[in-house]
Amino acid sequence: MLAGPGVNPEDIVFDEFQTNTPMAPFPRILIHINDWTFRGQPSPENEWGLDARLAAIKAAGFDSFCGDPAAPGLKEALTRHGLRFGGAFDAASVDQFAPRIRAIMDIDNGPINCQLADHDTPVEKAIELTIALMEEAARQGADVHLEMHRDTCTETPEKTYAIAEGVKRVTGKYPRVNFDFSHPAIVKHLDPGDYAERLFENVELFQESSLWHIRPFNGHHCQIPITDGEGNFSPEYREIQPFIRTALDHWLAGPRPGGTLWVMPELGPFPGYGLSCFPNVWEDCIILGQDVRRIWREAIAAASN
Repeated sequence: MLAGPGVNPEDIVFDEFQTNTPMAPFPRILIHINDWTFRGQPSPENEWGLDARLAAIKAAGFDSFCGDPAAPGLKEALTRHGLRFGGAFDAASVDQFAPRIRAIMDIDNGPINCQLADHDTPVEKAIELTIALMEEAARQGADVHLEMHRDTCTETPEKTYAIAEGVKRVTGKYPRVNFDFSHPAIVKHLDPGDYAERLFENVELFQESSLWHIRPFNGHHCQIPITDGEGNFSPEYREIQPFIRTALDHWLAGPRPGGTLWVMPELGPFPGYGLSCFPNVWEDCIILGQDVRRIWREAIAAASN
């Protein structure tokens, strides 16, 4: 089973600030793995099934899985491997919210990601949909996040922030938003030195979230390789490490909802977000998750001082 270049799973440990209790004295981070990262693993001809994927997540020292809640035997497999679950869905109408949230909540109550409506959905309609989404989430006690993503109502930063402000204007509070900064970064054609200033237009909105999709990016590509294929960080990834630290610093300086930040090192497979010249995506995902934990420890130490 793949473990990643230069990675010993025994070296990937929970830091001393993490606990398994909901009222932890210190905030904690949970590393949350998307099922799509496993597409074509370990090879397109011999792709792992659900149990092997969950075993790989556990062996890497990670905490949670995001996938199809209808996968046969999912709940029992998660229990067997000691993993949490947080699902995802897309929706275009209010009637889709309740059953899709309920299907995920029947598995576990981890954070839920929603890709809502389409790129051409008017802002006012998107505000109405988002309010209805958050109302349904509250009814079911679900931690639902609206994802910033292309080809949805949050396709541009301007639309995302307009929707958030519109929801706050009506309800008095922001919706939960899952920031995938890779999308606005390429829209804005950013240089590395501009990442933090240009992408954190609303720090408070980011701080209100408990789910963050970290797919390393630059101003030209929504996904970059984490390593050079030999276990060393790629130059492109080194450029974004300061931004990851800034994001964690911002979250730790806020209300820390639930005391837990669920971070998804969201690397997409080839073909797709991954390119044929990239190192193995799952191996890179392990390296990324491990490094996010390292940066988290540094941020926690700075916040504690």
